[in-house]
Amino acid sequence: MNQITRRSALTLAAALTIPALVPAPLRAQGTYPNKPITIIVPFAAGGPTDVVTRLVAEIMSRDLGQPVVVENVGGAGGTLGAQRVAQARPDGYTLLLHHIGMGTTPSLYRRLAYDAVNGFETVGLVTEVPMTIIAKKDFPANNLAEMIQVLRERKQNVNLANAGVGAASHICGLLLQSAVQTQLTTVPYRGTGPAMTDLISGTVDIMCDQTTNTTQQINSGAVKAFAVTTATRNAALPNLPTAAEAGLPGFEVSVWHGLYAPKGTDSAILNRLSRALQVALRDERLMARFAELGTAPVSQEQATPDYHRRYWQADVAKWRPIIQAAGQYAD
Repeated sequence: MNQITRRSALTLAAALTIPALVPAPLRAQGTYPNKPITIIVPFAAGGPTDVVTRLVAEIMSRDLGQPVVVENVGGAGGTLGAQRVAQARPDGYTLLLHHIGMGTTPSLYRRLAYDAVNGFETVGLVTEVPMTIIAKKDFPANNLAEMIQVLRERKQNVNLANAGVGAASHICGLLLQSAVQTQLTTVPYRGTGPAMTDLISGTVDIMCDQTTNTTQQINSGAVKAFAVTTATRNAALPNLPTAAEAGLPGFEVSVWHGLYAPKGTDSAILNRLSRALQVALRDERLMARFAELGTAPVSQEQATPDYHRRYWQADVAKWRPIIQAAGQYAD
């Protein structure tokens, strides 16, 4: 073999070995996904975040061409499930769908086994769910103004249920106590389902929770509703006044949900997931089901990694002074 031929052969051999040197995530971009994807919900099955996730996962699965499995990993205010995703391989096959807790956890928890701010990549927002202020059926008040009066008179004799420290209902409850300037007895549960069950039975007195979990109970008369916590009334509960209309001006809180991947997940994978999420949020059946639950999908722009990242960072900054002022930490 002459020198030129030998050099050409070596060049060809070297070229053939180049793909083996390319990082695995980059090689996978063209074929992602090629196996089932798991979305971790860091709360119990049947709760508001679980309901939202299962609706989205079903349609994303069709667009991605692979099963999207929802797994509930509850506990510790959503941090156990979040930790599992933060420590997973950044290959796009283990995701997290979390709510407003991603904005409050960095302030609620002073010690965590993962980085609550920098341990994730954003995929896109999903929905922003209003909260409702509700009570057991025989609570001695007929409107929000009367309810506030009862809370101020009875104080710690009133039991305020929530789905656990760090849950949306816990955060809303903190704001409610701050707004009415009184301290109630908080009763944390392991998930929204058990808390709602005890509210319906009259074991606890009041709760502040998402419309995705309360709309059916309100419309059936299983609980007494006093207000929705957004600036405008909710289409699924048109007769329910806003907190401002009912006598609590400035009390506004809603629960946003977003999809996350572990830190270091390739941008091509994030963009593919974001496209599938956008397809899901345009689905007519999903939109109709969201409407029944008192919410709606976000816009296509909001269901992108960049928008989601900016929104999340702003929410972390918003909640930090509120939680620090309350002086209530999860650890």
